[in-house]
Amino acid sequence: MDVEKLLEIDQTVVDFEVEKICNLGRSVIDIEANMIANLAPRIDHRFAKACDYLLRCRGRIAIMGVGKSGHIGKKIAATFASTGTPAFFIDPNEAKHGDIGMLTHEDVVLALSNSGESEEIIALLPVIERLSIPFITLTGRADSTLAKTAHINIDVSVEKEACPLGLAPTSSTTAALVMGDALAMALLESRGFTEKDFAMSHPGGLLGKRLLLKVESLMHTGTHIPIVRDQASLKDALVEMTRKKLGITTIVNAQNELLGIFTDGDVRRAFDNQADIRTTQIKEVMSKNPKTISADLLATEALRLMETYKITSLIVTNEKRHPVGVIHIHDILEAGIF
Repeated sequence: MDVEKLLEIDQTVVDFEVEKICNLGRSVIDIEANMIANLAPRIDHRFAKACDYLLRCRGRIAIMGVGKSGHIGKKIAATFASTGTPAFFIDPNEAKHGDIGMLTHEDVVLALSNSGESEEIIALLPVIERLSIPFITLTGRADSTLAKTAHINIDVSVEKEACPLGLAPTSSTTAALVMGDALAMALLESRGFTEKDFAMSHPGGLLGKRLLLKVESLMHTGTHIPIVRDQASLKDALVEMTRKKLGITTIVNAQNELLGIFTDGDVRRAFDNQADIRTTQIKEVMSKNPKTISADLLATEALRLMETYKITSLIVTNEKRHPVGVIHIHDILEAGIF
């Protein structure tokens, strides 16, 4: 058999294996999608009551889970916390050895357990009961110990795991995760949680920067502001521009009021008009009425103005029209807002 024929056979085997693997992957998605779809009818009065407990909670939502349910619980806790519902995850094993002290009389417990028989959580029931706090569960069995003990049990059972062996938690953990998201989003809407609220809990994220970062945090201030008096020569202005490295300089009068701006474009125009670098006063070649912005406005507003007027810098002024800073487009881009 020649080499080309052998390679042709090998490619056929490869194509077969690729399709087989892809079909297995699609099967998992199909199974889990069907199991998630089955959750919709379970959004009923029990779900609403659970949301009511969570909304009226004056403390925090303590979320518990063991194993894979613990991983899902951590994600749900993070989602709650970032969308206006204070929450934290508590490991039931660690809780048995002191961490249960994190709970207060003002908290609510949300426990995840597919079997509803997690011994680690069951061991904590006396303490939860003694604190007289609401106990909500997400379980796969309505007749389980945790489901029967709960003030509210939400059914997250699945008919089939996506695991071909029916052993690895797949559909069941996805169902619990989706129900947790449903709770979190219902609470978000009920609280009137806004984009600005979201930004407050994500100050390092893109949205947080867009909604929170102000001009004053990015502008060049003090001795870094390029500034010359209106009586200065064109040469003095060029020296100041070179020294401050922002491609501009501001021009002020004796009262430190902003009169104009001198940019790289103004330099070219001045030389095109054969202005004498030593004898020409900067006020003769400056651009009057430059675009300005207030320090307390958002950096996104500064960028909007730059884009609108096709400029790269804005002068930051106070109520007396004194220059207090300069913000450059590079400052905004380096901040990672866009």
